[in-house]
Amino acid sequence: MHSFGYRANALLTFSVTALAFICAIASFSDKFSNQNPSAEIQILNINRLKKQSYGNDEVSLTLDISADLQSLFTWNTKQVFAFVAAEYETPMNSLNQVSLWDAIIPDKEHAKFRIQTSNKYRFIDQGHNLRGKEFNLTLHWHVMPKTGKMFADKIVMPGYSLPDAYK
Repeated sequence: MHSFGYRANALLTFSVTALAFICAIASFSDKFSNQNPSAEIQILNINRLKKQSYGNDEVSLTLDISADLQSLFTWNTKQVFAFVAAEYETPMNSLNQVSLWDAIIPDKEHAKFRIQTSNKYRFIDQGHNLRGKEFNLTLHWHVMPKTGKMFADKIVMPGYSLPDAYK
């Protein structure tokens, strides 16, 4: 006859294997969800474009961010991390990304929003490359599931530009 320790080990091993299998199926089921988030970002005002005392350009913007990220939420979604980044090119770097705003969206009820805000983080270029610069505003999101692999995506909104002179 098998001892108590052997039976407990067999039961624990079977339970952990079954739980891992169920988690894998749960994670795989997210692949079949229809995700079609939408977003629109407008620049309401360029509050400030100035040259800092040590030579870097700094911009302060007022943004109108509206997004519907409800389709990202499934029964397996714990939360969504969303952020807006300004993306532009300079002679030194082919891609510069500056985070302007971010939020953690805890549930589907908060995933459809409209917010008017100044950039939460400083929009600074290392140098004096922002005057007259064209840039994209990009809404990035990272979906954090309860089980399984985290995934990310984005919506790029091109066609923004900064003034030619400091103000």
